Amino acid sequence: MIGAAPIAATFFDGQTAQRHPVLVSVTSDGSGLILDLQTGVAPWLWPLTRLRALGDQAVVNALTLTLQSDSDDESPRDPARLVITDPDLMAWVRLSAPQLAKRDVRRGTATKIITRLALAVASIGVIVFVILPRMSDFLADRMPLETEVKFGRAVVSQMKYLLGAGKSGTLACNNPAGEAALNRMASRLMDGQELKYAISFSVLDHEMVNAFAAPGGQIIILRGLLDTSDTAEEVAAVLAHEIGHVEARDPTRLMLRAAGSAGIVSIVLGDVTGGSVIGIIGDQMLQTSYTRKAEAAADEFGLAMLQAAKVDSAAFADFFDKLSGLEDGFVPPEYLSSHPSTSARAARARDFAAAQTGTTPILTDAEWQALKGICKG
Repeated sequence: MIGAAPIAATFFDGQTAQRHPVLVSVTSDGSGLILDLQTGVAPWLWPLTRLRALGDQAVVNALTLTLQSDSDDESPRDPARLVITDPDLMAWVRLSAPQLAKRDVRRGTATKIITRLALAVASIGVIVFVILPRMSDFLADRMPLETEVKFGRAVVSQMKYLLGAGKSGTLACNNPAGEAALNRMASRLMDGQELKYAISFSVLDHEMVNAFAAPGGQIIILRGLLDTSDTAEEVAAVLAHEIGHVEARDPTRLMLRAAGSAGIVSIVLGDVTGGSVIGIIGDQMLQTSYTRKAEAAADEFGLAMLQAAKVDSAAFADFFDKLSGLEDGFVPPEYLSSHPSTSARAARARDFAAAQTGTTPILTDAEWQALKGICKG
């Protein structure tokens, strides 16, 4: 192209939308392009080393060029544009311009991006770990009971789905003798108690060693908990602990916190419809982890309930000891996966049991066996 006649092209000055006809030629040494607008102004030199090609332009079968230039933009480029449609000139520029496809970034941009990202992460952290907990506490104490119960049912349905209810049936265990034994245990624990919730109990056929309280007074027991327990008193201790969480509205606080966190995740991931929110809440409820204060309060509530029902609280300690010795990889109940430590809680239960008198079995041997077999037939 060196020495070739000037070629017609189109020039945009970047200041107006006006198109300017321009004649483009190659310098004698082949180091750049000469742009002559034929307006009496001296021709401009566009060095090949500073030429950059722009993609996604409206003109097809054309090469749109700009110049690398210092600017306040993140991509430092001159606002002017040169549109070439001559095939030979386009081919020569593509072959000769050494950094035609380079994506320039203004100096300091990486630092600026990292700083902004760090601030964004810090802001999300403040929202998730400071603002959301306080908001969830505020809203939990003011949520109407009917709303709490409805939301709890939706969360339980999602938890059942996560546990495989959609693949293997309902998972509900409803052997009549087992249900009768569970009702007897619940009545023994709750008789004479002034509870704020009409608490319901159900068992799901799943091997996970777990029991959890959902918003609205729903307590779910998984078969793995029954299989692992050696006595009915161990199960009763777990249920008393979960009732303590219900009465303190801990599941509702956790649900609101999870909903807020899930909402943030949905926005970050682009799920503006919120479709993932209920799924994240269900998963969070299955892996419940309350605060140290909430766990300690639920423990004390459970021990007091066992005392009022004349149930030996040493079973609570026995259950802690049993679970702490299980193999790696098992999923522990929420009250074992959080603070305070298992050994400290077991010691507290034993100390409490040492002062108990007049305790009696919460179920007969036959009732206990019926409860353990609630998922059979």
